[in-house]
Amino acid sequence: MTCFFSKGYILVILLLAIFLVSEAQQCHPSGRIRGRKPPPRQCNKEDDSDCCKAGKMYPTYTCSPPMSGDTQACLTLNSFEAGGEGGGSSECDGKYHNDNTPVVALSTGWYNGGSRCLNNIRINGNG
Repeated sequence: MTCFFSKGYILVILLLAIFLVSEAQQCHPSGRIRGRKPPPRQCNKEDDSDCCKAGKMYPTYTCSPPMSGDTQACLTLNSFEAGGEGGGSSECDGKYHNDNTPVVALSTGWYNGGSRCLNNIRINGNG
């Protein structure tokens, strides 16, 4: 019986398949948005925050990198009160929240279209 595929050909096919799967799991920018100069005294640079530069183009994303229960993240402290540096109201309930209320902002992947809204989450810290 003759072998139709050589071992080298099969190896190339396997490597190509692995590459395509890994590329499909990466998150790439989905668009761009032009930065606007914030109103006077509205740029809060606390906690190493940066303010948008007028006219500069910034990437936007509709995805997040793949995640699991062990995915690492950076914890930042933001305000979720009206007028705070957190931005707009909560995506889950359309409301602002007192800074004494524990609220977590989730990346696009963790937010998962709102499926995690109003659920408790566990945050493990190393410090």
